[in-house]
Amino acid sequence: MRSVVILGYPGVQALDLVGPFEVFTAAAMLLQDAGKEGYQVRIVSSGGEPVTTGTGLALLAEPLPDPRGVIDTVVLPGGFGLDDARRDADVVAWVRAVAQHARRVVSVCTGAFLAAEAGLLDGCRATTHWAFADRLAGEFPSVTVDPDPIFVRSNERTWTAAGVTAGIDLALSLVEDDHGTDTAQTVARWLVMYLRRPGGQTQFAAPVWMPRAKRAPIREVQEAIEAEPAAAHSIADLARRAAMSPRHFTRVFTDEVGEAPGTYVERIRTEAARRQLEETDDTVTAIAARCGFGSAETLRRNFVRRLGISPDQYRKTFA
Repeated sequence: MRSVVILGYPGVQALDLVGPFEVFTAAAMLLQDAGKEGYQVRIVSSGGEPVTTGTGLALLAEPLPDPRGVIDTVVLPGGFGLDDARRDADVVAWVRAVAQHARRVVSVCTGAFLAAEAGLLDGCRATTHWAFADRLAGEFPSVTVDPDPIFVRSNERTWTAAGVTAGIDLALSLVEDDHGTDTAQTVARWLVMYLRRPGGQTQFAAPVWMPRAKRAPIREVQEAIEAEPAAAHSIADLARRAAMSPRHFTRVFTDEVGEAPGTYVERIRTEAARRQLEETDDTVTAIAARCGFGSAETLRRNFVRRLGISPDQYRKTFA
């Protein structure tokens, strides 16, 4: 029987905690019916106090177990109360200690901040909710933050998951590792979800608009690109609009905006195509031409590279 311990604290995100709980308990019931040992799942908290989530849902909890005990998996959920949990020296010390003995530690959403606070992600690649990725990278420069994956195996013993429901995806993957695809697939079907959802979490993120440049000529170039995504927008044309040489323009634009002109043009075209896929019934070919991609195949390759899914899949999900 594998012991799964899920940390609770005041203000925890309910689904960060309940999602993995449901996956592991569903797998436990399925395995028990097959005469196999599965999981023993517990919610724990400092002092064993009941846990009230950010939305007011109250959950019973047990005291923090001995970190040197037999614990297979530790789950660290996120939530609005996370900063207070990070400031609790006893909680951070427990996370640091239990990570030395448990087989694996899993963070969900902003729970990555608690894992990082305990030093579990130093020198590692990690993910978190797309809206908090920049903050995680800023607070913990030793962590390589990737905002797109649904989950990441950060090192041999630590996993990090993206926002909220991604904890379910990761828990399903761990069940698959432990007991095989058939068991994980059955649990996923019971929960009415994908065993492996298509694409990364970037597809769910709000449109990313880069900051406005301080120099007026560069701002005017940004506005021109956004006003007409389908225009040619070659470096020579954009440099001419800014009254600069192409080389000087490229350097200044990159310094001011944070990415090269060509990458910026592609980003704006992608966001324009996303909106049209969501809001219109036009064909992918028509949208590709209208947004400056030229062909449906070019648009498809761009979507797969940037969002991890095809335009057709994106439309089915978000239209």
